[in-house]
Amino acid sequence: MNEHSVQIGIFIGLTALVAILTWWKCRHIVHSKDNSKDYFLAGGTLAWPFIAGSLLLTNLSAEQLVGMNGAQVMVVAWWEFGAAAGLLVLAKVLVPMYYRYGCTTTTELLEHRFQNASIRTIVSLLFLTGYLFILLPVVLYTGAVFMQSMFHLRLSIFVIALLLATGGLLYAAFGGLRAIAISDTYNGVGLLVMGIAVTAFALAAVHWDLSGLPVERLTLWGDAQSDIPWPTLLTGMLFIHIFYWGTNMVIAQRALAAHSVREAQKGIYAAALFKLMTPLIVVLPGLIAYKLYGDVGDIAYGKLVADVLPPWLSGAFAAVIAGAVLSSFNSCLNSAS
Repeated sequence: MNEHSVQIGIFIGLTALVAILTWWKCRHIVHSKDNSKDYFLAGGTLAWPFIAGSLLLTNLSAEQLVGMNGAQVMVVAWWEFGAAAGLLVLAKVLVPMYYRYGCTTTTELLEHRFQNASIRTIVSLLFLTGYLFILLPVVLYTGAVFMQSMFHLRLSIFVIALLLATGGLLYAAFGGLRAIAISDTYNGVGLLVMGIAVTAFALAAVHWDLSGLPVERLTLWGDAQSDIPWPTLLTGMLFIHIFYWGTNMVIAQRALAAHSVREAQKGIYAAALFKLMTPLIVVLPGLIAYKLYGDVGDIAYGKLVADVLPPWLSGAFAAVIAGAVLSSFNSCLNSAS
């Protein structure tokens, strides 16, 4: 059996295993009497590890692994560090507010606050437009780019994206948020372990030596010409993180699936802690790829994984990435519904 067949076989096997484990876990859970709450908020029964796992996997997907590593600069790590601040605002300010008023969406909270149904409708349309024309296409495109560059597939990016979308639709249609959160946790553990393994193998490939990289690619202090000038850390980026983690229902709805405010907060704190470590996965490999291949953009991560991991591990990692793509995609569908 050749290496490519080993990759494909392990990829299919692990993807199927996560689906089976998710189904097995879901079938033993007692459903609530409120079908809509059970589907969209997992019946309000999720424990904090599932909250943390779902938050991480909904956010950490192929668009970050491909896009941030494709930037091949250290300064983009601020997107991960800043996420911790947004998560703390969600935990200490917004989650208690959602629970206090019995609201399950940002738009419902706005309607309650301003006593105006039109505000809820307008903001809902804005969110749906963003999901449809920005979030979903980016998630599917970057996932397809990764799969194509890693497996050297001859299929077009459109066809690969269509296959990923079909898988996401099946998860969202038959499992609801509970299935999404459970599969997220399994994939989340795999993504963290495999992501660190990729970084370790990549560092070994350059003999743990990053010398020779341009200084401007290694700095966390962005100047006026940088992708992230330092003043934006205190202005625009902070508000983006509060919006993304606090009001974006693809994210916030995960916390609202806990059985209490305290349980939701524990999951959010755990997710914030992990976000401080994710630059090891979404930034450092891109810098290593720059040393190995030069400025190769979005194909950097997929090419690096294919080159440094043994075939059986690269197949396993592809399964984890597919799970991350499906997570972001079907989480968006679940929230938009």
